[in-house]
Amino acid sequence: MPLTGLGADELVYYRPELPDPTGFDDFWRRTLAEARSRDGAIKVERVTAQHMLRTVEVEDVRFPGWNGEPVAAWLLRPRDAAGPLPVVITYIGYGGGRGLPTDHLLWSAAGYAQLVVDSRGQGHDTPDRGLGDGTQWVEGFMTRGIDSPDDYYYRRLITDCVRAVDAVAQLPGLDSRRIVVAGGSQGGGLALAVAGLAGDRVAAAMPDVPFLCHFRHATAICGEGPYQEIAKYLRWHSRHRVEPAFDTLDYFDGVHFARRATAPTLFSVALMDPVCPPSTVYAAFNRYAGQDRTMTVWPFGDHGGGLGSNPPVQLDWLRERGLAPEL
Repeated sequence: MPLTGLGADELVYYRPELPDPTGFDDFWRRTLAEARSRDGAIKVERVTAQHMLRTVEVEDVRFPGWNGEPVAAWLLRPRDAAGPLPVVITYIGYGGGRGLPTDHLLWSAAGYAQLVVDSRGQGHDTPDRGLGDGTQWVEGFMTRGIDSPDDYYYRRLITDCVRAVDAVAQLPGLDSRRIVVAGGSQGGGLALAVAGLAGDRVAAAMPDVPFLCHFRHATAICGEGPYQEIAKYLRWHSRHRVEPAFDTLDYFDGVHFARRATAPTLFSVALMDPVCPPSTVYAAFNRYAGQDRTMTVWPFGDHGGGLGSNPPVQLDWLRERGLAPEL
Protein backbone atom coordinates (compact mmCIF):
# COMPACT_ATOMS: atom_id res chain seq x y z
CA MET A 1 0.00 0.00 0.00
CA PRO A 2 1.49 3.40 -0.94
CA LEU A 3 1.56 6.30 1.49
CA THR A 4 -1.94 7.74 1.64
CA GLY A 5 -3.80 10.40 3.60
CA LEU A 6 -1.76 12.63 5.86
CA GLY A 7 1.97 12.98 5.35
CA ALA A 8 4.49 12.08 8.03
CA ASP A 9 4.91 15.72 9.12
CA GLU A 10 1.13 16.20 9.44
CA LEU A 11 0.62 12.97 11.39
CA VAL A 12 2.77 14.23 14.24
CA TYR A 13 0.12 16.89 14.93
CA TYR A 14 -2.99 14.85 14.11
CA ARG A 15 -5.20 15.26 17.17
CA PRO A 16 -8.90 14.99 16.34
CA GLU A 17 -11.49 16.17 18.84
CA LEU A 18 -13.42 13.10 19.97
CA PRO A 19 -15.73 13.82 22.92
CA ASP A 20 -16.01 11.12 25.55
CA PRO A 21 -19.21 9.11 25.34
CA THR A 22 -21.69 9.81 28.14
CA GLY A 23 -20.76 7.98 31.33
CA PHE A 24 -17.60 6.38 29.89
CA ASP A 25 -15.81 6.11 33.25
CA ASP A 26 -18.92 4.88 35.06
CA PHE A 27 -19.50 2.27 32.35
CA TRP A 28 -16.04 0.78 32.78
CA ARG A 29 -16.07 1.11 36.57
CA ARG A 30 -19.31 -0.86 36.66
CA THR A 31 -18.08 -3.41 34.12
CA LEU A 32 -14.91 -4.23 36.04
CA ALA A 33 -16.67 -4.24 39.40
CA GLU A 34 -19.17 -6.79 38.08
CA ALA A 35 -16.37 -9.00 36.78
CA ARG A 36 -14.43 -8.85 40.04
CA SER A 37 -17.57 -9.69 42.01
CA ARG A 38 -17.61 -13.04 40.20
CA ASP A 39 -14.01 -13.79 41.08
CA GLY A 40 -12.76 -17.35 41.23
CA ALA A 41 -9.62 -19.37 41.83
CA ILE A 42 -6.69 -19.21 39.42
CA LYS A 43 -5.60 -22.62 38.17
CA VAL A 44 -1.99 -23.25 37.19
CA GLU A 45 -0.68 -26.48 35.66
CA ARG A 46 2.85 -27.27 34.53
CA VAL A 47 2.96 -28.09 30.82
CA THR A 48 4.99 -31.28 30.74
CA ALA A 49 4.78 -31.55 26.94
CA GLN A 50 7.23 -28.66 26.76
CA HIS A 51 10.02 -30.68 28.40
CA MET A 52 12.14 -30.21 25.27
CA LEU A 53 12.46 -26.50 26.11
CA ARG A 54 15.67 -26.61 28.15
CA THR A 55 15.73 -22.95 29.23
CA VAL A 56 12.01 -22.13 29.61
CA GLU A 57 9.32 -23.21 32.04
CA VAL A 58 5.75 -23.24 30.71
CA GLU A 59 2.52 -23.28 32.71
CA ASP A 60 -1.09 -23.37 31.58
CA VAL A 61 -2.97 -20.67 33.52
CA ARG A 62 -6.75 -20.24 33.78
CA PHE A 63 -7.86 -17.03 35.49
CA PRO A 64 -11.36 -15.55 35.95
CA GLY A 65 -12.32 -12.97 33.33
CA TRP A 66 -15.63 -11.57 32.18
CA ASN A 67 -18.49 -12.92 34.33
CA GLY A 68 -15.96 -15.06 36.20
CA GLU A 69 -15.49 -17.26 33.13
CA PRO A 70 -12.04 -18.89 32.86
CA VAL A 71 -9.60 -17.28 30.44
CA ALA A 72 -6.70 -19.38 29.15
CA ALA A 73 -3.13 -18.08 29.15
CA TRP A 74 0.40 -19.37 28.87
CA LEU A 75 2.91 -18.35 31.50
CA LEU A 76 6.49 -18.64 30.29
CA ARG A 77 9.59 -17.77 32.31
CA PRO A 78 13.30 -18.59 32.31
CA ARG A 79 13.90 -21.96 33.91
CA ASP A 80 15.10 -21.72 37.52
CA ALA A 81 15.01 -17.91 37.43
CA ALA A 82 15.15 -16.13 40.76
CA GLY A 83 12.04 -13.98 41.09
CA PRO A 84 10.22 -11.84 41.29
CA LEU A 85 10.45 -11.26 37.54
CA PRO A 86 9.09 -8.36 35.51
CA VAL A 87 6.23 -9.68 33.39
CA VAL A 88 5.09 -8.84 29.89
CA ILE A 89 1.36 -9.46 29.44
CA THR A 90 0.83 -10.12 25.74
CA TYR A 91 -2.48 -9.66 23.96
CA ILE A 92 -3.13 -11.23 20.57
CA GLY A 93 -3.98 -9.87 17.12
CA TYR A 94 -7.41 -10.17 15.53
CA GLY A 95 -8.60 -13.68 14.75
CA GLY A 96 -5.92 -15.43 16.79
CA GLY A 97 -5.53 -16.99 20.20
CA ARG A 98 -2.66 -17.82 22.50
CA GLY A 99 -1.44 -20.50 20.06
CA LEU A 100 1.37 -22.73 21.28
CA PRO A 101 4.00 -21.91 23.91
CA THR A 102 6.71 -22.25 21.27
CA ASP A 103 5.17 -19.26 19.47
CA HIS A 104 6.21 -17.03 22.38
CA LEU A 105 9.85 -17.53 23.36
CA LEU A 106 11.32 -14.03 22.93
CA TRP A 107 10.51 -12.51 26.32
CA SER A 108 11.60 -15.51 28.39
CA ALA A 109 14.83 -15.61 26.37
CA ALA A 110 15.39 -11.99 27.46
CA GLY A 111 14.82 -12.89 31.12
CA TYR A 112 11.20 -11.78 31.51
CA ALA A 113 8.14 -13.72 32.52
CA GLN A 114 5.40 -13.56 29.91
CA LEU A 115 1.66 -14.11 30.28
CA VAL A 116 0.12 -14.76 26.86
CA VAL A 117 -3.63 -14.15 27.06
CA ASP A 118 -6.07 -16.03 24.85
CA SER A 119 -8.74 -13.98 23.05
CA ARG A 120 -12.21 -15.24 23.87
CA GLY A 121 -13.98 -16.72 20.87
CA GLN A 122 -10.96 -16.10 18.65
CA GLY A 123 -8.59 -18.56 20.27
CA HIS A 124 -9.40 -22.24 20.77
CA ASP A 125 -9.26 -22.32 24.57
CA THR A 126 -11.56 -19.50 25.73
CA PRO A 127 -15.11 -19.61 24.33
CA ASP A 128 -17.26 -16.48 24.08
CA ARG A 129 -20.41 -17.42 25.94
CA GLY A 130 -21.62 -13.88 26.70
CA LEU A 131 -23.43 -13.10 23.46
CA GLY A 132 -25.98 -10.73 25.00
CA ASP A 133 -28.95 -10.51 22.64
CA GLY A 134 -27.06 -12.54 20.04
CA THR A 135 -26.81 -9.68 17.56
CA GLN A 136 -24.17 -10.34 14.92
CA TRP A 137 -24.80 -8.94 11.48
CA VAL A 138 -21.66 -9.97 9.57
CA GLU A 139 -18.84 -12.46 9.98
CA GLY A 140 -16.13 -11.78 12.54
CA PHE A 141 -16.31 -10.02 15.89
CA MET A 142 -16.62 -6.32 15.12
CA THR A 143 -20.44 -6.24 15.03
CA ARG A 144 -21.11 -8.89 17.66
CA GLY A 145 -23.56 -7.22 20.07
CA ILE A 146 -23.05 -3.79 18.45
CA ASP A 147 -26.58 -2.65 19.31
CA SER A 148 -25.53 -1.93 22.90
CA PRO A 149 -22.29 -1.19 24.80
CA ASP A 150 -23.40 -3.69 27.45
CA ASP A 151 -23.63 -6.49 24.87
CA TYR A 152 -20.70 -5.57 22.64
CA TYR A 153 -18.01 -8.21 22.20
CA TYR A 154 -15.10 -5.98 23.17
CA ARG A 155 -16.63 -5.27 26.55
CA ARG A 156 -15.99 -8.90 27.39
CA LEU A 157 -12.57 -9.14 25.77
CA ILE A 158 -11.22 -5.93 27.32
CA THR A 159 -12.49 -7.06 30.72
CA ASP A 160 -10.58 -10.33 30.31
CA CYS A 161 -7.44 -8.33 29.52
CA VAL A 162 -7.73 -6.14 32.63
CA ARG A 163 -8.35 -9.23 34.74
CA ALA A 164 -5.02 -10.59 33.47
CA VAL A 165 -3.35 -7.72 35.35
CA ASP A 166 -5.33 -8.73 38.44
CA ALA A 167 -4.14 -12.32 38.00
CA VAL A 168 -0.43 -11.41 37.93
CA ALA A 169 -0.62 -10.28 41.57
CA GLN A 170 -1.65 -13.83 42.53
CA LEU A 171 0.93 -15.75 40.50
CA PRO A 172 4.14 -16.61 42.38
CA GLY A 173 7.48 -15.37 41.16
CA LEU A 174 6.09 -12.35 39.27
CA ASP A 175 6.70 -8.72 40.17
CA SER A 176 3.32 -6.96 40.14
CA ARG A 177 5.13 -3.60 40.31
CA ARG A 178 6.74 -4.25 36.91
CA ILE A 179 3.87 -5.22 34.62
CA VAL A 180 4.26 -4.36 30.95
CA VAL A 181 1.22 -4.68 28.65
CA ALA A 182 1.96 -5.29 24.99
CA GLY A 183 0.60 -6.52 21.70
CA GLY A 184 0.27 -5.79 18.01
CA SER A 185 -2.79 -4.74 16.02
CA GLN A 186 -5.79 -5.90 18.09
CA GLY A 187 -3.31 -6.80 20.82
CA GLY A 188 -1.99 -3.25 20.70
CA GLY A 189 -5.47 -1.82 21.04
CA LEU A 190 -6.12 -4.10 24.00
CA ALA A 191 -2.83 -3.07 25.64
CA LEU A 192 -3.86 0.56 25.25
CA ALA A 193 -7.27 -0.14 26.80
CA VAL A 194 -5.67 -1.90 29.78
CA ALA A 195 -3.22 0.96 30.26
CA GLY A 196 -6.18 3.33 30.48
CA LEU A 197 -8.23 1.14 32.82
CA ALA A 198 -5.62 -0.41 35.13
CA GLY A 199 -3.95 2.87 36.06
CA ASP A 200 -0.70 2.77 38.00
CA ARG A 201 -0.73 -1.03 38.19
CA VAL A 202 0.74 -0.93 34.67
CA ALA A 203 4.43 0.04 34.63
CA ALA A 204 4.64 0.41 30.84
CA ALA A 205 2.58 -0.11 27.69
CA MET A 206 3.84 -1.10 24.22
CA PRO A 207 1.05 -0.95 21.63
CA ASP A 208 2.32 -1.86 18.16
CA VAL A 209 0.33 -0.67 15.13
CA PRO A 210 -2.73 -0.61 17.42
CA PHE A 211 -6.19 -1.51 16.17
CA LEU A 212 -9.45 -0.28 17.80
CA CYS A 213 -8.55 3.41 17.51
CA HIS A 214 -10.59 6.26 15.97
CA PHE A 215 -13.36 3.95 14.76
CA ARG A 216 -15.31 6.50 12.75
CA HIS A 217 -12.30 7.59 10.73
CA ALA A 218 -10.88 4.08 10.32
CA THR A 219 -14.16 2.66 9.06
CA ALA A 220 -14.38 5.41 6.43
CA ILE A 221 -10.86 5.01 5.02
CA CYS A 222 -9.80 1.35 5.44
CA GLY A 223 -9.86 -0.87 2.40
CA GLU A 224 -8.58 -3.95 4.22
CA GLY A 225 -8.98 -5.67 7.56
CA PRO A 226 -11.60 -5.94 10.30
CA TYR A 227 -12.86 -2.34 10.13
CA GLN A 228 -14.47 -3.47 6.87
CA GLU A 229 -16.87 -5.60 8.93
CA ILE A 230 -18.33 -2.41 10.36
CA ALA A 231 -18.50 -0.79 6.92
CA LYS A 232 -20.32 -3.84 5.55
CA TYR A 233 -22.81 -3.73 8.40
CA LEU A 234 -23.44 -0.03 7.84
CA ARG A 235 -23.99 -0.56 4.11
CA TRP A 236 -26.86 -2.84 5.01
CA HIS A 237 -28.28 -0.53 7.69
CA SER A 238 -26.94 2.87 6.67
CA ARG A 239 -30.09 4.89 7.31
CA HIS A 240 -31.01 3.58 10.73
CA ARG A 241 -27.93 2.27 12.54
CA VAL A 242 -24.95 4.49 11.73
CA GLU A 243 -25.03 6.72 14.80
CA PRO A 244 -26.21 3.99 17.22
CA ALA A 245 -23.35 1.76 16.02
CA PHE A 246 -20.72 4.44 16.49
CA ASP A 247 -22.27 5.41 19.83
CA THR A 248 -21.52 1.84 20.96
CA LEU A 249 -18.04 1.78 19.46
CA ASP A 250 -17.12 5.03 21.23
CA TYR A 251 -17.00 3.15 24.55
CA PHE A 252 -14.20 0.95 23.16
CA ASP A 253 -12.14 3.51 21.24
CA GLY A 254 -8.44 3.59 22.04
CA VAL A 255 -8.43 7.38 21.85
CA HIS A 256 -10.56 7.54 25.00
CA PHE A 257 -8.44 4.95 26.82
CA ALA A 258 -5.29 6.87 25.82
CA ARG A 259 -6.60 9.98 27.58
CA ARG A 260 -6.65 8.01 30.82
CA ALA A 261 -3.32 6.18 30.48
CA THR A 262 -0.27 7.53 32.30
CA ALA A 263 2.31 4.71 32.19
CA PRO A 264 5.37 5.20 29.98
CA THR A 265 4.42 4.05 26.50
CA LEU A 266 6.19 2.93 23.33
CA PHE A 267 3.90 2.97 20.29
CA SER A 268 4.80 1.86 16.81
CA VAL A 269 3.24 2.93 13.51
CA ALA A 270 3.72 1.77 9.92
CA LEU A 271 3.16 4.47 7.33
CA MET A 272 1.99 2.00 4.65
CA ASP A 273 -0.41 0.13 6.93
CA PRO A 274 -3.75 -0.51 5.15
CA VAL A 275 -5.35 -2.23 8.18
CA CYS A 276 -4.57 0.26 10.98
CA PRO A 277 -3.86 3.50 9.08
CA PRO A 278 -1.24 5.75 10.65
CA SER A 279 -3.75 8.56 11.26
CA THR A 280 -5.74 6.27 13.58
CA VAL A 281 -2.59 5.35 15.53
CA TYR A 282 -1.54 8.98 15.91
CA ALA A 283 -5.08 9.92 16.99
CA ALA A 284 -4.50 7.78 20.11
CA PHE A 285 -0.81 8.57 20.57
CA ASN A 286 -1.37 12.33 20.48
CA ARG A 287 -4.08 12.01 23.15
CA TYR A 288 -2.02 9.79 25.44
CA ALA A 289 -1.99 11.32 28.93
CA GLY A 290 1.41 10.06 30.07
CA GLN A 291 4.37 12.38 29.68
CA ASP A 292 6.79 9.59 28.73
CA ARG A 293 5.55 8.58 25.28
CA THR A 294 7.60 7.46 22.30
CA MET A 295 6.61 6.58 18.74
CA THR A 296 8.64 4.20 16.59
CA VAL A 297 7.95 4.96 12.92
CA TRP A 298 8.41 2.37 10.18
CA PRO A 299 8.20 4.51 7.01
CA PHE A 300 7.79 1.61 4.56
CA GLY A 301 6.13 -0.82 6.95
CA ASP A 302 2.76 -2.40 6.21
CA HIS A 303 0.61 -3.99 8.92
CA GLY A 304 3.62 -6.05 9.99
CA GLY A 305 5.15 -2.83 11.30
CA GLY A 306 8.86 -3.27 11.97
CA LEU A 307 8.69 -7.07 11.93
CA GLY A 308 11.85 -8.53 13.51
CA SER A 309 13.42 -5.10 13.92
CA ASN A 310 10.87 -4.07 16.54
CA PRO A 311 11.77 -6.33 19.54
CA PRO A 312 15.30 -4.88 19.94
CA VAL A 313 13.75 -1.41 20.07
CA GLN A 314 11.35 -2.58 22.80
CA LEU A 315 14.08 -4.29 24.83
CA ASP A 316 16.27 -1.19 24.78
CA TRP A 317 13.34 1.05 25.68
CA LEU A 318 12.38 -1.11 28.69
CA ARG A 319 16.00 -1.25 29.88
CA GLU A 320 16.24 2.54 29.75
CA ARG A 321 13.22 2.72 32.07
CA GLY A 322 14.57 0.29 34.63
CA LEU A 323 12.20 -2.52 33.62
CA ALA A 324 14.78 -5.05 32.49
CA PRO A 325 15.31 -8.25 34.50
CA GLU A 326 18.25 -8.30 36.89
CA LEU A 327 21.26 -10.17 35.59
